[in-house]
Amino acid sequence: MSLGPLLREGARTLMFRPPRSAALQVGPATVAMLLALMLGLVIGVQRLAIEGPTRFDLAAIDSGWLITLLALGCCWIVVRSRDAAGPLPQRLPMASLFALLLTQQLLLSVLLCTAYVATLVQLPLPAAVDIDGLPGNLWVAALLWLALAALVLLWREAPRRVAVRAAIVAFAALSVALQVIAPEASFWIDPAASAADGENQNDDSAPALLALSQELIEAQARTLPTALDALAPGRPGVVDLYAITFAPYADEDVFSNEATLVTELMRSRFDAQQRLVQLQNHARSVAELPWATPLNLHRTIQRLAALMDRDEDILFIHLTSHGARDGQLAASFDPLAVDSVTPQQLNTWLDEAGVRYRVISISACYSGSWVAPLAGPGTLVMTAADADHTSYGCGSKSPLTFFGRAMYDEQLRHTHSFEAAFAAVRPVIDQREKEAGKTDGYSNPQIAVGVSIRGPLLSLQQRLDAMPAAAR
Repeated sequence: MSLGPLLREGARTLMFRPPRSAALQVGPATVAMLLALMLGLVIGVQRLAIEGPTRFDLAAIDSGWLITLLALGCCWIVVRSRDAAGPLPQRLPMASLFALLLTQQLLLSVLLCTAYVATLVQLPLPAAVDIDGLPGNLWVAALLWLALAALVLLWREAPRRVAVRAAIVAFAALSVALQVIAPEASFWIDPAASAADGENQNDDSAPALLALSQELIEAQARTLPTALDALAPGRPGVVDLYAITFAPYADEDVFSNEATLVTELMRSRFDAQQRLVQLQNHARSVAELPWATPLNLHRTIQRLAALMDRDEDILFIHLTSHGARDGQLAASFDPLAVDSVTPQQLNTWLDEAGVRYRVISISACYSGSWVAPLAGPGTLVMTAADADHTSYGCGSKSPLTFFGRAMYDEQLRHTHSFEAAFAAVRPVIDQREKEAGKTDGYSNPQIAVGVSIRGPLLSLQQRLDAMPAAAR
């Protein structure tokens, strides 16, 4: 039979109305078609929930069928017990009953996925969003509705026997419980993450876990005051660069690697000795480097602003982490609770501290959302991506992000101009992303340069260009 009558009757039963058995003549081909449609819907929605390159994993095909088998078994129990009780008029054969249960699930899944897509469009969320993140616990409500609709349908078809109706209730309860505690496997895998997971089982490349002790906490408490006390004041008549690197995500080494590289580059090529602070969340540096928390960043900005000559010196800040569409910069350092930093917060802290000239670099997905809140006459802000695209190279296996590598490990080793380096970086990143198979489009790094900061940046560039490398 065609799917039209079956979809109509399935919609009736979803609204707790009895099916019209005369309209249903279901064969094996129709059941197979329903199963294929449900599988295709799952695969499509799972892919939609992950931004960036992925790899299809056919091994997931053998998971998630337990509920379907339970539904088939429950239909068999209902029909067998009904036949044993004697012929009953207007009752559904087993294939039609099973097909209606599948149709209920298909129809409600389509509605749920439509709401999910609308949520992504209207309220953009970070990559790899779970479908149960829909507003108002819509996923849970739909799951309960489906279980109740299936229970009502089977209850109407079953004879009045306690054992049979107990089996129907048990099926409805188990279907809900299995969906909650054992969600279906994903058909899509991040290639870099899966490769890194395999390596981490056999080597020491996985980030070390933070093990807190009193000694460690006391050592950490001394790191920020020590770093701030070691800072030198600005020199009259000299455009000095002060620098902060901020890596708040401890679960992947790539961010601490990048923060360390940028810190060393500012020290060795931008004459920032005794004028830089590295804030980092990583278990291996917890006793030596201050934590990358919003409070530590705020305090560091205040201290540097007090030492700078605000009429000539420049504050450089590089932030590196995962990013979200709403501007949240991911922060993680279990078992600590670390808040994220937003561009609005950072701009407020800089304004309050009176920092006039700023170079702000954000290496994160969707970091283009930072440009508008931070841009101003005295600011150069540059980002690894625009507001609608992911950046690349922030996986567990990456030594540096694509932006960090091209900007700081390559271009700024040959020039002291942030603008010139950034202009050279864009085509390099575009080519590398294509070669790496990035599927969600060019990350499209962004830059905004205020008219007032060009003068101090040119003075800094000319001074550094004239200095011997050994003198920096």
